[in-house]
Amino acid sequence: MSARYSPLIWAAATLTPLVILSSATLPVMAVTADTNAMQLMQQGINLYQDEQFSAAVKVLQQAVAVFRSEGDRRHQAQALNYLTLVYQELGQWTLATSAIADSLKLLPTQPNGQYLPVLAQALNTQGHLQLAQGQAQKALETWQQATTAYDRIGDHAGSIGSQINQIQALKALGLYRRALTNLNSVKQTLQQQPDSLIKTTGLRSLGNVLRVIGDLPQSETVLRESLAVAQKVRSPQNESAALLSLANTLRAQQNSQAALIYYQQAASVTNSPSQKIQARLNQLSLLVETQQVLDAQALLPEIQSLIASIPTSRTAVNSRINLAQSLLCLKQQQQRQTQVESSPIVQQCVNEIVGEKAQAELSSLPSWSEIGQILATAVQQAQTLQDQRAEAQALGYLGALYQQTQQWSEAQKLTEQALLLAQTINASDIAYRWQWQLGRVLNVTGKTQQAIASYTDAVSSLKSLRNDLVGINPELQFSFRDSVEPVYRELVSLLLRSPSTTSQIAQARDTIEALQVAEIENFFRTACLDTHPVQIDQVDSSAAVLYPIILGDRLEVIVSLPKQPLRHYATPLPANRVESIVEGLRQTVFTQTSRRYLPFAAEVYNWLIRPVATDLENSSVKTIVFVLDGAMRNIPMGVLYDGQQYLVEKYSIAITPGLQLLDPQPLARERLKALTAGLTEARESFAALPNVKLELEQIQSEVPSRVLLNQEFTTNTLQNEVQSSPVPVVHLATHGQFSSKAEETFILSWDSEIDVNELNTILRTRGDNRRKAIELLVLSACETVAGDKRAALGLAGMAVRAGARSTLATLWSVSDVATASLMGQFYKEYANTSVTKAEALRRAQQTLLKDSKYEHPYFWAAYVLVGNWL
Repeated sequence: MSARYSPLIWAAATLTPLVILSSATLPVMAVTADTNAMQLMQQGINLYQDEQFSAAVKVLQQAVAVFRSEGDRRHQAQALNYLTLVYQELGQWTLATSAIADSLKLLPTQPNGQYLPVLAQALNTQGHLQLAQGQAQKALETWQQATTAYDRIGDHAGSIGSQINQIQALKALGLYRRALTNLNSVKQTLQQQPDSLIKTTGLRSLGNVLRVIGDLPQSETVLRESLAVAQKVRSPQNESAALLSLANTLRAQQNSQAALIYYQQAASVTNSPSQKIQARLNQLSLLVETQQVLDAQALLPEIQSLIASIPTSRTAVNSRINLAQSLLCLKQQQQRQTQVESSPIVQQCVNEIVGEKAQAELSSLPSWSEIGQILATAVQQAQTLQDQRAEAQALGYLGALYQQTQQWSEAQKLTEQALLLAQTINASDIAYRWQWQLGRVLNVTGKTQQAIASYTDAVSSLKSLRNDLVGINPELQFSFRDSVEPVYRELVSLLLRSPSTTSQIAQARDTIEALQVAEIENFFRTACLDTHPVQIDQVDSSAAVLYPIILGDRLEVIVSLPKQPLRHYATPLPANRVESIVEGLRQTVFTQTSRRYLPFAAEVYNWLIRPVATDLENSSVKTIVFVLDGAMRNIPMGVLYDGQQYLVEKYSIAITPGLQLLDPQPLARERLKALTAGLTEARESFAALPNVKLELEQIQSEVPSRVLLNQEFTTNTLQNEVQSSPVPVVHLATHGQFSSKAEETFILSWDSEIDVNELNTILRTRGDNRRKAIELLVLSACETVAGDKRAALGLAGMAVRAGARSTLATLWSVSDVATASLMGQFYKEYANTSVTKAEALRRAQQTLLKDSKYEHPYFWAAYVLVGNWL
């Protein structure tokens, strides 16, 4: 079984996704500038390439000063560009932003041939900075300008590099079709070129970007082409780099066996120690991940020898940290520590190796002391380099080692030192890890309040990282589930330990809401959500809000009842047991002829509702709003069963990704109008929906509607109608799919699949005018992806991203006859009475439930209302 392991995976050639292919970049050639200044700039570049970043800063700052005193604006701008690159490596984003802005100010707005190469380089650098800080639209525009500049000077390599960078920005913006168009254009341009070093480098850069943005099959194809070209032009360095990149992509595809072969080849074909060590360390971490202990141990002597041969540099420091992490993971597999006792960076790779033979294989590993010496050397080298970012990393890992050996005092001291360094340089991406690690150390040593404070700081750091976490910076594109989500859950677990104060319960609720926001932003890979705290009493005095929270050892429920303080209650069940029962309910409710779902529905009712059932009645609650967590999103709450009736028979029900995302104001009902669209005919692999025509006719009989059916329902027509007809209801009766991946979440029009980001663009064409906003979006024939446990995240994401106040959708594909009946009843209630949307849906579901043909939950339970229920 593969461990959940997040190693420091080296990327080929560079650890950032910035693509610079321009032959005009290096080296710097003296033209008219003072020789000393030019020598200083070249010295700074050499130090940068040797990863002597702090020294490079000082030398390049001197070069900038000399160029300024001489009035040499062109070379001053160029030196500032290189200084920006160094600041980036040090994580000094504010200084980097200032330096590149100063560089661009020195360049004329209409540069001639002499200034154009410098402008192109500076724009490329600025685009990378913008993307790394979450400014994808600005990055796209900047890289477009860079492409134009490169084209004007005939630098084809630079042009291709900036076009590859544009693909990253387009993907970050959710513009998948444009990204695909650009991708195909760049790929075609590269393939048409004769075999050369630039061609293999360009293809490799494109393949790396494709991996980063998640297009793994395309990444593999392009990297194999890069490898073939590198072999034809007989470039061992580029062949090794292509093999390393290809191995990383195969690893991301879970093809471990092939990845190991290519890591081996990447190390074998090159004589470069730095390339060899990258390949060997990735090979080692994958062997650890797949528990091939003997093979991992066999690599250690070569790796240690290679590391010893590398001069003091960032690569040397990171190599030692990388090696230590793999060794820590192997050593952890000898131990029997609980999650709370382990360092988070080690917990991610925990899978206990069982059996006497396996344990014997682990017995010859380096000792804890030897691993500690590896990390101590990394700390010393980072200090020699004056590289505080690298030092903060190394100290934190050393703290993790002491945590694994349960030397709590030393672990706390080292982690606090690492944290202080990270905070000094504003490196939130490092700081949150050590705040998390410190929280665990404090918790295990009984310092609960201090642990809560440290976890709270970690969550705050994550919030400040919103743009980076959801962007496509590969250093931060770690597994959200392993490296981000547990921070929130562990804080909630601490806060809800009995006895909990009201303020702690409120903080736990706010934390789980923040996790919901982070999950959706991670789904879209963009920090797109504006949040506003909402008091439920002010929204609806007859509504209760339930927050089921799946923790490692229990299921917690936080309850907000009208005019009452928050409370919580727990069911002591491990997370895997909770998820198993929830999955049992999801699977059995599909079977129309069976009632096997009832025991599951009753058990979930007992967890969530029974402890508060009497209070719900006494508080005159009419609507229950669920902020669902994890696997709970995949099941309809209306089917919960108390032994006599379903929950929907007693309460209106709504789902929200969080009250922070709620627009609580209802819309006036007068002159309710709708835009409806649907497909009755089969399209490609999607079956016909013959009763969609009846569904749309029934809606039209209750609400004045503009109808787009079959050939009329194209993507462009839908956009034009939404823009020109500001109706409050948009109803789409067509196939659709919800997935945990944004690019696989879509609805079907006559001419294409409309993905969730395109739908957002279509529905928001009216702008942000509240009077023109869509009150209700209905998706009446959608389903969640089979086998995707987090597929309902796609529904939540679509509901939030579409900009509609409410979304009514189906969790699975229901008989279109039943759907036509339910939708007709829903619109009858919603258009002709004053009831809320949630109550209109409840009454429509009741109509089916009371019909013997449709009484099984398969027919009526799939419909869920997400967002504003009023």
